[in-house]
Amino acid sequence: MDGALKRLAASGLAYQAASLLAALLALFTLPLYTRFLSEADFGYAETILTLVILASILLRFGLGEAFVRYWHSADGPEARRRLARTTTGFVLVSTTVALVAGILLAGPLSELVLGTRNPTLMAFGVIGIWTFTNLEVAYAILRVDERRRAYLVASSVNVVLTVTLTVTLVVFLDEGARGYVLGNYAASGLVLLGLWAFAVREHLGLPRGGAALAGLLRFGAPTIPADAAVFLLNVIDRAWLLRAESPDAAGLYSVAIKLATAVIILVRGFQLAWPPLAYSIGSDREAQVLYARVTTAFIAVSALMVAGFALLGRWVVRLLAAPDFFGAHTALPWLALGWALYGLYLVLVTIAGRAEVTIRTLPSAALGVVVNVLLLVLLVGPLGIVGAALALCASYVAMLALLFALTRRAFRVPFQWRRLVPIVAISAALAVGGDLLLPTEGFAGFLSRLAVLLAIPPLLVAARAVRPDELRALAAGVRGLRGGAAAP
Repeated sequence: MDGALKRLAASGLAYQAASLLAALLALFTLPLYTRFLSEADFGYAETILTLVILASILLRFGLGEAFVRYWHSADGPEARRRLARTTTGFVLVSTTVALVAGILLAGPLSELVLGTRNPTLMAFGVIGIWTFTNLEVAYAILRVDERRRAYLVASSVNVVLTVTLTVTLVVFLDEGARGYVLGNYAASGLVLLGLWAFAVREHLGLPRGGAALAGLLRFGAPTIPADAAVFLLNVIDRAWLLRAESPDAAGLYSVAIKLATAVIILVRGFQLAWPPLAYSIGSDREAQVLYARVTTAFIAVSALMVAGFALLGRWVVRLLAAPDFFGAHTALPWLALGWALYGLYLVLVTIAGRAEVTIRTLPSAALGVVVNVLLLVLLVGPLGIVGAALALCASYVAMLALLFALTRRAFRVPFQWRRLVPIVAISAALAVGGDLLLPTEGFAGFLSRLAVLLAIPPLLVAARAVRPDELRALAAGVRGLRGGAAAP
C-alpha cells in the first residue's frame, strides 16, 4: 500500500513539475503581466482561456476519461494501440470541425462571450481549443503508459516556450489580451506537433470500428454534461463578475486564482496521476483500502495549503502582483479551499468510474451549478469577489454531499473519518484563529502567522491524524521522482 502512495506521489510530481516551473517563472512574469495588461485585458484573456478548457471537455465527448479507464483492461499492446487510435482520431476530427466553424464565426462569438467585438482574440481562442484538446489526449497517452520522462520534457518545454512567446507578445510587442492568449496556444501547438512526430506516432490514426468507438462513448458520454457542468463553475463566476460587477473585478478574481497556484498544482497533479493508478488496481478490496488512504493523505496536504493561504495570502499578493491587484487577497483563501474541494470531488468521480456508474455524476454536477448561480446572485453584490469565491466553495460542498450519497453503495470505500475530522478541525481552527487574531502586515505579522502554519503538521501527528509511516512514504515518492521520471 505504501508503494502505491509512493507511486502516486512520484507520478503527481512528475506530471506537475512543469507547473512548478511555471509557478517559479510566475515570480517574474505575473508582475510583468499585471503591469502591461489592464484589469479588463486580464479579465478578457482569462475568460477566453477558461472557455478553451470548457469547449475541450465538450469536444472530447468523454473519450479521454474512457481511454484512461479501459487502458489497463485492454487485451495486450495491439488492443491498446487500437484504443488509442480510436481516441486520437475521433478527437482530431471533432476539434478540426470546431476550428473551422469557430474561425468563421469569431466576430459574433466574441460579442456573445466577451460582450465586445474582438474577432482576432476570439479566433486565437478557437485555435487554442484545437491545440489544447489534442495535446490533452497526447498527454493522456503518456500518462497511462507511465512515460514520465517524455511527459516531463514535453510539458516543461511547453512552459518555457509559452513564457517566452507571451512575454514577447505582451511586454515587448504590446499585443495585450491577444498576445496573452496567442502566446499560450502557439507554444502548445509546437509541442503537440513534436509529440505527434516523436512520442505518440504509433498511437495516431482515424477511428476504425464502430464497436470500439461505441464502447468508449457509452462510458464517456454520460460524463460530458457532468464534466461540463463542473467546469462551468470556473466560467460562471468570472462571466458574472465581468457582466454584473466589472471587468476590473473579473481581473482581480483571475489574479486570485493564479495566486492559488500551490493548491491548483496539487489538485492538477492528483487529477493526472490518480485515475491511472486507481483503475490499475485489480482487486476491489485492495482498491477500497487504497482509495480511503489516498483521500486521507490528500485532505491532510490540501488542508495545510489552504491554511497557508488563509494566514499568508496578503504577503503572497504583495510579492507576486502589482499594487493595483492587492484586493485579490480577499478571495484567495476561499479559492484555495474551492480547489481542494474539487480534488475530493475527483475521488468520488473515480469511484463512480470504477463502478461504471458515471451517469450518477450528472445530478451532483447539476446541483453544483444551480447552487453556484443562486449564490452568485445573492453574494456578489454585497461581497464582490469574495462572494464569488464563497459561492464556488458552497457549490463543491453540495456536489460532494450528493455524489457521496449516490456512489457509497456502488463501490464502498471505508473512509477514515476518525482521522479526517481532526485533520480538518485542527487546520481550520488554527487558520481562522490566526487570521482573526494576528497582525495583517509587517514582519511581526508574517513571522507569527508562519509560526502558526508550521505548528499544524506536528499537531496532526500528535493527534494521530497523520502517521509517520505515511509521511515517509510520501517523502520516498518525492525522492523517487528522478527515477520515476526516467522510467520509459
